[in-house]
Amino acid sequence: MSDVRRLRPSPGHTGVLWHATMGCDQEGARTRADATERRPTSMRLDQTDPPGPPPGGAPDLATTPRDKRAAAHTIETELQPDTRKAGDRADAATDRAISAFGGWATADGLKKVRTTWDSQVRTLMRRLDAEKGALRSTNKTFTDTDLDTSRRIGGLRSRLDQY
Repeated sequence: MSDVRRLRPSPGHTGVLWHATMGCDQEGARTRADATERRPTSMRLDQTDPPGPPPGGAPDLATTPRDKRAAAHTIETELQPDTRKAGDRADAATDRAISAFGGWATADGLKKVRTTWDSQVRTLMRRLDAEKGALRSTNKTFTDTDLDTSRRIGGLRSRLDQY
């Protein structure tokens, strides 16, 4: 059932505005029923994916042990030593500034900054160690998996082998 109400016309409006509303529950039930009746019962593809790799990447996982070894080597011979040197250089400069501002609140603030910096350098060094280890471990894991898969497939026999 509709609930019909007369609303006051807005200023300057010459006609009478009528507004009909339905209860939310009734309207919602009718909308759901209409949607159910119109629901498609089959699916149609308008097109398929274009040939080739999907946009944004290669279709398969590709791993190169040589590249993983090279990345781990770069971390070990360049990134870690350079990070250590940068941390030490900042420590030396901060120590000089702490001495220059001795007895001032600035010196205390610089000590806190140095403590935070040292903590961040240690965290970065641990992260680089973890990444280096993961690169080396992943390389070994893929190699071991490939060897295991080859062994398992090589051990399978089929009746077709008799022909």
